[in-house]
Amino acid sequence: MPCETDVAGVPADMTLHARYRRILLAQMDEHVSSIHPTAVVSPEAHIGDDVNIGPFCVIEPDVEIADGCHLNANVTIKSGSHIGPENIFCEGSVIGGLPQHLRMPESVGDLWIGAGNIIREHVTINRGLGAGESTRIGNENMLMVGVHIAHDCVVGNHVLMTNNVLLAGHVLVEDHAYLGGAAAVHQFCRIGCYAMIGGMSRLIKDAPPFVTVDGATSRVVGLNTVGLRRNGFDTPLIRQLKAAYRVLYRSDLALEEALDKLEVDFQEEPVAHFHRFLRCSQRGITAERRPRHDDETFRIADFREDDDDFQRRAV
Repeated sequence: MPCETDVAGVPADMTLHARYRRILLAQMDEHVSSIHPTAVVSPEAHIGDDVNIGPFCVIEPDVEIADGCHLNANVTIKSGSHIGPENIFCEGSVIGGLPQHLRMPESVGDLWIGAGNIIREHVTINRGLGAGESTRIGNENMLMVGVHIAHDCVVGNHVLMTNNVLLAGHVLVEDHAYLGGAAAVHQFCRIGCYAMIGGMSRLIKDAPPFVTVDGATSRVVGLNTVGLRRNGFDTPLIRQLKAAYRVLYRSDLALEEALDKLEVDFQEEPVAHFHRFLRCSQRGITAERRPRHDDETFRIADFREDDDDFQRRAV
């Protein structure tokens, strides 16, 4: 019989993100409206209700912080930052810094952050490069220690970036993507929804949605089957995604031919997102890792209808 709460007193049916957020707040000071006397907060900053600002934080002018945010010690929020409610910023993070670009204009853009994000220690997020341009972070993302997000990036919702992930300028990361430790992404690249980018990957082309990129080779090695199952994708839907994957990577069709076939044969969501995402590519698509020997085969996860355990089958 499943228990209703775990040992930390957190409801068992909460999402992992919400559970982690609640436990993190429990380890901090009581979450009430409070500004530490050593914090430097500009009178031109707009601070919402129930905002906790810790020791030695710096809040510059032209900053908006919505209700319920929690800033630990030594957090810096720079001008041009617009922060939604219920975000957590841990020690040493610098939010809304100027773009790291030698051709930075005199007037730069801004930064918009949604709601419920967890931003761990020493994360840096830069503003948009030009006036009227923005860096945008969605809702309920987790950015672990040392993540850097450069100017004009767009990060969706429920994205997890582990330690020392680096995004160059104008990178797009769609919802539910996962980036492993020290992964580096070239400017203007895109990462599709539910993609899993392995640690130490170096992406110089777009990573399609739903796939896994191997950290050792920075090549695609199949679907992100485990991640898909964890996010509620059932067996028939995963099989549809596999069929679309084989058209793209295993059919020996030219790219345009493969995209045409995907558009005709897979018109229902979410599989239809494959061809929509890929047709917009400007930098090209990350290639599949090929066998090193003629007798080598790659295997991707498949699931039995009557069992949650999966078995490996060659494809």
